[in-house]
Amino acid sequence: MPRCPWATSEPALTYHDKEWGVPLHDDPRLFEFLILEGAQAGLSWVTILKKRENYRRAFDGFHAEKVARYGAREVKRLLNDPGIVRNRLKIAATIQNAGSLLALQEAMSLDEYLWQFVGGKPKQNRWRKINQVPDRTAESDALSRDLKERGFKFVGTTICYALMQATGMVNDHLVTCPRHAEVRGLSEGD
Repeated sequence: MPRCPWATSEPALTYHDKEWGVPLHDDPRLFEFLILEGAQAGLSWVTILKKRENYRRAFDGFHAEKVARYGAREVKRLLNDPGIVRNRLKIAATIQNAGSLLALQEAMSLDEYLWQFVGGKPKQNRWRKINQVPDRTAESDALSRDLKERGFKFVGTTICYALMQATGMVNDHLVTCPRHAEVRGLSEGD
C-alpha cells in the first residue's frame, strides 16, 4: 500500500514513517513542534525538517525557560545563523511563545492544554484522497483563537491544524497508507 502522497523523499519519508501522526504527550517536544510549525509558515515542511537539528541547537533544545530569557544578543546571533530561517518576526515569536508557554504551565501542562481541543484522544479521520484532508477545522480554529488570547504568535488555524496532525491529535494518514492503521493502534493503546 502506498504512503501518504506528500512523503516522497528524505527527510519527509522518515518523518512520515516514524513521527507524523503519532500521539505525543511530552511538553518539550510539543513546544518544539509548535515552534517548527510556525517557522514553516510560507515555506515547505521539508525545509524545516532539514533545519530541525539546527533549530534544536540554536534554541537551546527548545527549553522554554532558556528561550524566554533571550535578549538582543541572542536575537542577533539567531539572525546570523544560516542553519535556521532567519526571519526576525519568527524569532521574536519563538521567544514570546516561550514566555507564553511558561505562563500557561503555571495552570496546566502544554500536553493537557493542547489535547483538550480534541477531547483528550486522537480524532481518527478516514480520508481516502489527499484533497479530502482539511487544512483547518473547528478544533484548530478554537486552538488558534485561544493561543492568540494567551499571547502566542504564529499560531494561525492552519499552523494549529498542522500541529494537530504532526502530534497525533488527529490521524490524517490516508486510509490507504499503512501508517493509518499503525497510528490508530498506537492511539488505542494496542
